[in-house]
Amino acid sequence: MHVALYSRGFVKEDLEDIQLLLDELGRQEIIPVVYEPFFKEIRQHIRFPAQTDTFSKAEDLDGRIEFLVSLGGDGTLLDTVSFIREKDIPVMGVNFGRLGFLASIGRHEIHEVVNSLVSRNYVIDKRTLLHLDASSPLFGEVPYALNEFTIHKKDTSAMVKIHTYLNGEFLNTYWADGLIVATPTGSTGYSLSCGGPIVFPEAANFVITPVAPHNLNVRPIVVPDDNVISFEVEGRSDQFICTLDSRMEVIDNRVQLAVKKEDFSINLLRLNESNFLHRLRNKLLWGIDTRNNRGK
Repeated sequence: MHVALYSRGFVKEDLEDIQLLLDELGRQEIIPVVYEPFFKEIRQHIRFPAQTDTFSKAEDLDGRIEFLVSLGGDGTLLDTVSFIREKDIPVMGVNFGRLGFLASIGRHEIHEVVNSLVSRNYVIDKRTLLHLDASSPLFGEVPYALNEFTIHKKDTSAMVKIHTYLNGEFLNTYWADGLIVATPTGSTGYSLSCGGPIVFPEAANFVITPVAPHNLNVRPIVVPDDNVISFEVEGRSDQFICTLDSRMEVIDNRVQLAVKKEDFSINLLRLNESNFLHRLRNKLLWGIDTRNNRGK
């Protein structure tokens, strides 16, 4: 079995857990395929199994790879989308970060992680991706996102006007700092911090959430994910920011943009005892009021 390992980097406190993971993989005769920049960063601190491979680009993740393990926070896991693409390689996130809605498996569960991969004892969550179409080439070969697409004003420029359409029919003009289109997975990210609702991962919806809207009666809206959402942008500046997850492009207001549901999805793996409701209560501290015994 080959398992890919991806991380943006490490801090000293992570080394013990990284070593434990590699030792567990070695004991199970699993060959780690480590992201090359990460491998170069840690190789002086870590004992690797005798057979260890590396990868540096999406094309390196071929049919040998059965799983990809992300070591970090949610942002690290989002990076993996650009590597696995439509290859249907399941991703398991071990949380070396802070909140961890996506990378929800604790570092203290590394032994269980390896055992679950060997025994195939895990749960697969299929997650919707959104796809960006643009009149100019954007985001290379990865014009899709797991969490969200955003349009945002550039730097400290004045707010933008974002004319928004559903399947070609006018929805609204948002006078705001920006606009978010979030998948159900992304509903607990940037959209949530801007007042958007939490949507269950299996819901077939997108959430459109304005960022600092000028009109206070404008609220987030949930739309079916079979809609094509298109935009025309105006503003005092000729340029604005467009993002897919953590990737960013600066474009001008002549570029036409539309988002829709991607043709393929991503498979996130979780341990059996960790589900969405459990993560909501745990990560958002629901039920910690001592009067709410059911929250314990």
